[in-house]
Amino acid sequence: MNLYPLKFKTIYKDKIWGGNKVKTILNKDFSPLPNCGETWEISGVQGDISVVENGLLANNNLQELIEVYMGELVGDHIFDKFGIEFPLLIKFIDANDDLSIQVHPNDELAKERHNAYGKTEMWYVIDAEKGSKLNCGFFKKITKKEYFKHLEENTLTSILNYEKVNPGDVFFIPAGRVHAIGKGILLAEIQQTSDVTYRIYDYNRPGTNGKPRELHTELAADAIDYEYYDEYKTNYSNEFNKTSSIIQCEYFNTNILEFNTIIEKDYGYIDSFIIYICLEGTFTIIDDNKNKTEINKGETVLLPAVLNNIALIPKIKSKILEVYIK
Repeated sequence: MNLYPLKFKTIYKDKIWGGNKVKTILNKDFSPLPNCGETWEISGVQGDISVVENGLLANNNLQELIEVYMGELVGDHIFDKFGIEFPLLIKFIDANDDLSIQVHPNDELAKERHNAYGKTEMWYVIDAEKGSKLNCGFFKKITKKEYFKHLEENTLTSILNYEKVNPGDVFFIPAGRVHAIGKGILLAEIQQTSDVTYRIYDYNRPGTNGKPRELHTELAADAIDYEYYDEYKTNYSNEFNKTSSIIQCEYFNTNILEFNTIIEKDYGYIDSFIIYICLEGTFTIIDDNKNKTEINKGETVLLPAVLNNIALIPKIKSKILEVYIK
């Protein structure tokens, strides 16, 4: 059968720091959970593999589809490299409280310790309450010895770089960079398929069992990049009715498109699946086979690599993130 744009059943994650913006802003119903800290929109993580929601392939999971369609679904070079494991994880995250300060290992370290991929990621801020901020990196270069001293003295936050955030802000988080999402922020996260996280500091808060959550102090120390960088926020342009680049890295490419007129796309030169994350509006995708797929705010869709000629027809002004792998 011909492949078509695939929607997946959202995987909802109850988190101690979660809120309700997934429902109030993204129109996603997470009941019966009391709150929702994360939604996993497209996932190849074992134990949480996405299941198709729409069309004739409904109720098949993503791994099963890759096994059958291989390069037609994900792109030949991607299938050659990753096999049946989908290489990206797409999330929405709602922080109703400050998240723990953490770091992720790079590919080499993750492979050695966990037989897993590393975790480079990016954030696109969808909504931020007044005064919201997040941590990204250090505000000065430090040594590992200085880092441990601040941990011991409970002063780690004094050497971290904090950024006030607004909707539309983008942060690139390469493996090794300490980071934490702050209270009041709703964002889209694009990352490598990995669930390896080292928790560095959690404000001495109790977990659900009343005890402090586990820290990964020694594991994290060898994963951290202790350098200082002049810019932590990603600057980009956003030209109306044109696709604008935000992030280009070896793990993913992310563009932004805000449009109110028909947009035609030719993906024949990209040997990759395409992901659309709808941040605003409603639009219809018409593909090579004349299938019509409507996408609404808060929805994510996977375009198989075999689909090359796409038309995006907005019902109202819409904004999407476009993600693929080169």
